[in-house]
Amino acid sequence: MERKSFLKAVAFVSLTPAVLLAACKEAGKKTMADEKKQTYTCPMHPQIVQDKPGACPICGMDLVPFDKNNKEASLTLGESQIALANITTTVIGAGALSNFRQLNGRLVTDPEKSAVISSRVPGRIEALYVKETGVKVSKGQPLYKIYSEQLASLQQEYLLAVAQVKQFPDDARFRQIEKAARQKLALYDQSDADINQLIQAQKVHPYVTYPATVSGVVSALTAAEGQYVPEGGAVMQLDGYSQLWVEADLYPAEAAAIRVGQSVKVIIAGWENEPQQMTVQFINPALQSGSQLMQVRGSIPNPDNRWQPGLQANILLPVTSKGDVLSLPVDAVIRDGKGAHVWIGKARGKFEPRMVKTGMENFDVVEITDGLHAGDTVVVTGAYLLYSEYILKKGADPMAGMPGM
Repeated sequence: MERKSFLKAVAFVSLTPAVLLAACKEAGKKTMADEKKQTYTCPMHPQIVQDKPGACPICGMDLVPFDKNNKEASLTLGESQIALANITTTVIGAGALSNFRQLNGRLVTDPEKSAVISSRVPGRIEALYVKETGVKVSKGQPLYKIYSEQLASLQQEYLLAVAQVKQFPDDARFRQIEKAARQKLALYDQSDADINQLIQAQKVHPYVTYPATVSGVVSALTAAEGQYVPEGGAVMQLDGYSQLWVEADLYPAEAAAIRVGQSVKVIIAGWENEPQQMTVQFINPALQSGSQLMQVRGSIPNPDNRWQPGLQANILLPVTSKGDVLSLPVDAVIRDGKGAHVWIGKARGKFEPRMVKTGMENFDVVEITDGLHAGDTVVVTGAYLLYSEYILKKGADPMAGMPGM
């Protein structure tokens, strides 16, 4: 009996290494199979990982394959890929950086470019050639025709003076009367051609057509056809848009940060990529009625009349500045829930992410307080495309494995 138990024990001990070796081989094969197994992820949500193609349960995008075993935190792109993605770099260096305070403003008509068209003679408007506001008119264009009894009387007076001069050519007093009557007609916008035509026709013509004295846009109509207007009475107003005022509101406590003659930047709504430089021309010392705001004003040119009064236009008022700081364009810094990072350019089209800390920021650039050094080559355009490409190829956030700063 004891002999049989001994033989069984010997047989078990001899078989155990073979069984363990076989199990290890099977585990190794399974591990290798898992490593070779293709995995898929969502380009927008790298936390979604599956072992087969499909759609992202969050956004519905098709899952893309990626190599989960590639742990290298960098990307290598060819020259054509770099050109296609418009990836450009710059060597970062220390310089000055200013911050801005935004003042809400608007474009308004420059009164120096406005003109009131008024009647030079009293009378009735016989024809109004421009009957609505917003119409563009050119200098010399007829605007309205007026009938004036007073003009007819002056024309008749002049014809009588001319007849007296003809009858008594040697009489100096008649010549003076004729000259004075002619001068009166000239004051009523009667040209030499009009006066000569009056002499030839020997008949009064009590209608005067007034042309536009300047080019502009009709902003107001104060008279209508058939209406009587006195001498000097306004008929319409023309506004020129070749130059516009920029008016912005500011609190009295902010007035100390701005002065007349100071150069500031103006951002016009819809043209954010074309900031305009403006010189402050006037600061209203009194508060606006019904508010606790003051006004600052300047003017900017308006090429081709592309901007209209009423457009929002904000003034960027510099309030603080720093010298010898590292700064980058705002678009070069990628921000997410884990912080901020930039992409560093290496040799031969290799790029790698680097965690950074940011400081003061304005509309154009951001200060880098930690993570970079002067002389580093940093991607300034195409950084977000590198970020997306990293997620697409590796299925993970480039900052996932980096310690927080």
